[in-house]
Amino acid sequence: MIRISSQQIFSGGINRLQDINSNLIDTQQQLSTGKKVNKPSDDPVAAARILKLDQELQRSETYGRNANLADNRLKQEESTLASAVDIIQRVRELTVQAGNGSLSANDRQSISAELKERLGQLANIANTRDASGEYIFSGFQGSTPAFAKNDEGKWVYQGDEGQRVLEIDDGVTVPISDHGKGIFVDVPAAVSVAATDDGTGNQANGYVSGLELIAPKNLSNEFAAATPSRPNDFTISVGVGGAITITAVDAENNPTAEDSAGNTLDLTPNPAPTVGEEFEVAGIRLTINDAQDGDRFTLGISDKQSVFGTIENLIAGLDGISKTTPKSSAEYDALIAETLVNLDNAQESIILKQTELGGRLNAVESTTAFLEDSELYTKEIRSQLQDVDYAEAISNLSFQSFVLQAAQQSFAQVSQLSLFDRL
Repeated sequence: MIRISSQQIFSGGINRLQDINSNLIDTQQQLSTGKKVNKPSDDPVAAARILKLDQELQRSETYGRNANLADNRLKQEESTLASAVDIIQRVRELTVQAGNGSLSANDRQSISAELKERLGQLANIANTRDASGEYIFSGFQGSTPAFAKNDEGKWVYQGDEGQRVLEIDDGVTVPISDHGKGIFVDVPAAVSVAATDDGTGNQANGYVSGLELIAPKNLSNEFAAATPSRPNDFTISVGVGGAITITAVDAENNPTAEDSAGNTLDLTPNPAPTVGEEFEVAGIRLTINDAQDGDRFTLGISDKQSVFGTIENLIAGLDGISKTTPKSSAEYDALIAETLVNLDNAQESIILKQTELGGRLNAVESTTAFLEDSELYTKEIRSQLQDVDYAEAISNLSFQSFVLQAAQQSFAQVSQLSLFDRL
């Protein structure tokens, strides 16, 4: 027979009431918070998984914000470049108009005036800022305008060649900016007369006319087996009797192209052309006119020129070339032809960049969709672990309330039992 003291009865009853009340309070908390795991002790395994899922959701939300930022930046750049293409197209139309031989000097001045306005518009577009006030084409120098006028009044690039990237998922980065040097400055230039010399440091007596790259593939094939594969310039020298010789030179005007045997590559056609005779070399067609012994002409075949420089040169030509002599007329015609080629190259450079931006936007879009799907799946799993079943919780609350009430009544009756009542 087990002896149970009154103290044990009271202690056991109170402990039981406290346990039942604690369970009731836990159920009430679940109903009030909507969560069945409010502290790790409720379900240690589920709490650990919920914590990991919360971290996964925070990661997805962070990457989602990055993806949204990347999408906005890329769309802004895409829109800006589209505006630049429109302006360059208008400049091209004005260039074609300027090539009309029936235009007067006043007509050319009118075209020049509009070109100056278009040049300013293009500079404003190249200096576009993002929502945070940074210049989008300045590379890492976001606080510095991408283009500004130098002391000579020419537009020059002031940024660097940095490209900003943003991580939009684990191990997935996307460039969100492009420097203006690669888009507006490093544009392949048309084959042109880079310099002339009469042998004494002055300009050559003659001039070049009809300069045109008619077979770009031939220019590449000419140096397929040479070193380097593409020199900087061609030097055309006029000798005794108007004989012409042609060599390939580097940026310092030193012979540079060599054949497989290590000999300097001679580009002079056979038979050698003479002054006044049209000839072709490495896919380039031209004529040397009125040249004398000692004259030398440098053709730039690998030059680059900014789209700003192209428009500035055109404006200078419209304002400064008189077209009163065969030499000045040839110079003007060459300017128009070179400008058209350079503008086409500038448009192609920008369109290629737009194509690249389209690829980046597709990558951002697909990554964003993946993040949204992953976030939805993670929330669903977390809900299964964490969210309370209200029907079940309410049922438990009613049952626990009933149990608590019964326990209280039972304890009240038991607590009245005492030997003193029988004395």
